[in-house]
Amino acid sequence: MVLPKYDLHCHSTASDGVLSPVELVARAAEQGVEVLAITDHDSIGAIAQAQAPAQAANIRLLPGVELTACWGSRVVHLVGLGFDPAAPSLQRYLDELTVLRLDRAQRIAKKLMGRRLPDLLPAVLELAGDGQVGRPHFAMALVAAGVCETEQQAFKNYLGTGKVGDVKMDWPAMSEALALLHGIGGLGILAHPTKYRLTFSRLRSLLTDFVNAGGDGVEVSYAGIKPEHQRELQKIARKMDLMVSAGSDFHQPGRPWVELGRFLPLDTECRHVLTSLL
Repeated sequence: MVLPKYDLHCHSTASDGVLSPVELVARAAEQGVEVLAITDHDSIGAIAQAQAPAQAANIRLLPGVELTACWGSRVVHLVGLGFDPAAPSLQRYLDELTVLRLDRAQRIAKKLMGRRLPDLLPAVLELAGDGQVGRPHFAMALVAAGVCETEQQAFKNYLGTGKVGDVKMDWPAMSEALALLHGIGGLGILAHPTKYRLTFSRLRSLLTDFVNAGGDGVEVSYAGIKPEHQRELQKIARKMDLMVSAGSDFHQPGRPWVELGRFLPLDTECRHVLTSLL
């Protein structure tokens, strides 16, 4: 099967992306993308807004979401694809995650104030708008307040792993997120596995538990992955009979190394998730 040009992982203003769903579809069309899944963090708010412009641009729009979940004490992200976005169980699940995200935002703001920083919560909520609030909104607010020069510096100094703004939450278990996706007709894909800063031995343990919980596939091509790691992931995918997927994890323009439609799996021997969705 010859695959169309696609992107199965990107973000809009429904979570922490900069472009609206309509603008994101327009950019995807400019890049020649033929199949698109907008996978906002714990939100499907972009889907309804993107349907008409996607149809007008001859882009096949797949239902997508990036769910926050836990594997033991670690946070992992699962890309859900091809599900029924109107399923009541999905909306209940996302409503619970909205509550968790707001609670985390309040706790982050309080911890930053404990470091004699201003109360950033009002600005953060304004930046998030109707979308899901996340740490990138705090990074933007820290830059706007003159505390940091760049968003990268905000994460390095205040929001990254082990920093004051790295607030731990009781996210749903990975198995729970997968069960939800399967219950509404979707597939569960482990997002950007090498970004969890695990050794490959630990990563294999994660993928083993992922498979045992019903996981369907793994991303093997995305911004920042090393070629040797991509080859190893594809090897693991073949061995564990996992489908492979790819996506830019696009959040904003101006970063050509994270462009829509740029990332494709290299190994044609692996089963691709698109073969189950198109």
